[in-house]
Amino acid sequence: MASIIDGKQISMDVKMAVKDEVTALNQQGVSVCLAVVIVGNDPASRVYVNSKKKACELVGIESREYALPEETTQEELLKLVDTLNQDAGVNGILVQLPLPKQIDEQAVIATISPEKDVDAFHAANVGKIMIGNFDFLPCTPAGCMDLIHSTGVEVAGKHAVVIGRSNIVGKPMAMLLLHENATVTICHSKTQDLKEICKTADILVAAVGRANFVTADMVKPGAVVIDVGMNRLENGKLCGDVDFAAVEPLCSYITPVPGGVGPMTIATLMKNTLTAAKIQNQISK
Repeated sequence: MASIIDGKQISMDVKMAVKDEVTALNQQGVSVCLAVVIVGNDPASRVYVNSKKKACELVGIESREYALPEETTQEELLKLVDTLNQDAGVNGILVQLPLPKQIDEQAVIATISPEKDVDAFHAANVGKIMIGNFDFLPCTPAGCMDLIHSTGVEVAGKHAVVIGRSNIVGKPMAMLLLHENATVTICHSKTQDLKEICKTADILVAAVGRANFVTADMVKPGAVVIDVGMNRLENGKLCGDVDFAAVEPLCSYITPVPGGVGPMTIATLMKNTLTAAKIQNQISK
């Protein structure tokens, strides 16, 4: 039976550490502020934004929300982002994705100042991650690494398999594992012999967005399994990309859904916002 990696507890530890640092900065007269922009009425986006607001409250980060109507033009959104870039009182800018179809997401990401890009999606920050000289890490992959570290399993020398190649999770996840000297394989919809490749993984990260995609016959006994997926079944129940009930008896460590990777994503956002405030105030990280 696997040990369940408790993302809720580990994320709370991260947030408490951030809270201590934010309090210390406040005592030096430095405040920390995150601006979150949401466009339209996507229910999942609203849930995420509310969770971020709650986390900011907990750690003492000022949260500014800019809720724009569905019909907002790209020009209007870019103008707001530019205003936030110029606002010295704002340390981090997060534009909640997805955006309505009339807005080019890449154009918006490119407009956010790299030093306020707490999602680490800007090309300048992606490039820094590639060479290993970064200020911020994308929240979900960084959270996954914290969960892996919590197991005490040494990453160096292990074979890590990442299923999914998105810019937000799959690609940066692979780079972070590579920076810690894992041998990394990235799998995707065109991968041949996916099952056989996954079975060789000491660390398996599933980020495909398909409910119960990873089955027991794809997992090496004793593997560490990190489930990034968040899917809703027909009965309304949340589940991940991994068939938890079937895989859990096989592996050494596994993240649950919910309560695994999700809380870590928000905790890392708090950490990134704190880092941004330190850099902007020329305080050593």
